[in-house]
Amino acid sequence: MASDRIFGLVFALLALAYIASATQIQTSFLSDPVGPKTFPILIGIVGGVSAIFIVIRPDPSPTWPPLRTFGALFVAVAVLVLYAFALEPLGFLLPTAIAAGVLSYQINPRIGFAALAGIGLSIGLFIIFRYALGLGLVPFPSGLSG
Repeated sequence: MASDRIFGLVFALLALAYIASATQIQTSFLSDPVGPKTFPILIGIVGGVSAIFIVIRPDPSPTWPPLRTFGALFVAVAVLVLYAFALEPLGFLLPTAIAAGVLSYQINPRIGFAALAGIGLSIGLFIIFRYALGLGLVPFPSGLSG
């Protein structure tokens, strides 16, 4: 019970910090009526309310996952951080295929399916983001695409 309350308090503080940082987003005079601050502030409010609920009504007998689960979470976070750093120098397709493949392998440890999922997600997301949403994604490193 104490671990839930500690987690809830820490998460409530993080939600407040998130809301505070969202209020610092600069807006231009041409922004839409809602503005770019609204969605992050709403996410922070939902997180804060959830955290307060955890503090008020903690689980009476929490069970922690096995240590292996924490290792898998650490690998997933590390992959996503490396993915964020790899996007600019390597383009969209290769880092997305690798990251999606590694994360897919964590869900279902079959190398063939994970590789196909990574490649399929990479190409599918690129098509959606580039052509349906009109984002200016670079598919390959600048040296390869000219």
